[in-house]
Amino acid sequence: MNKYKGTILFLLLSSLLIVVDQITKLMVVRTFELHTGTYFINDFFGFFYTRNTGSAFSFLADKSWGIYVLSAFSLVLSVVVLFFLIKATKANEKLVACALTLLLSGAVGNLIDRFRLHYVIDFIRFDFGSRTFPIFNVADICAVLGTIMLIIIMIFLPDKADKVW
Repeated sequence: MNKYKGTILFLLLSSLLIVVDQITKLMVVRTFELHTGTYFINDFFGFFYTRNTGSAFSFLADKSWGIYVLSAFSLVLSVVVLFFLIKATKANEKLVACALTLLLSGAVGNLIDRFRLHYVIDFIRFDFGSRTFPIFNVADICAVLGTIMLIIIMIFLPDKADKVW
């Protein structure tokens, strides 16, 4: 695969995932009032519109400056991930590039919310009895899957990771 063509394809995939993230968030905002939603699977899985001014598990949500720190971190992370994504496609390491594409999509998807709204829209909810798993969104799914893929690659396929780092 042409190294530039590969980079463009992975960036298009990232753009598509970011668009899906933003569209799902828009649909939730237009469908539900804040802190309301509906279950699709009885008291287990549903969409509930929430706003998160922090990061994972609402880290820094109680700090007025937290959104700026998280935005700066997300921006730097996005640039670094983009740099390594380009390196991965030039090295023809598609698996690493796929993981980095997911990570980039997640970082940018939530970064858009932080810049535009000063909070992140979360809506995917799982309840386990009286316990609710932290509510998340499509960007979070991308970021977590990308991170898990990178960890697996580094542990089980270190030669692929070494070509990129």
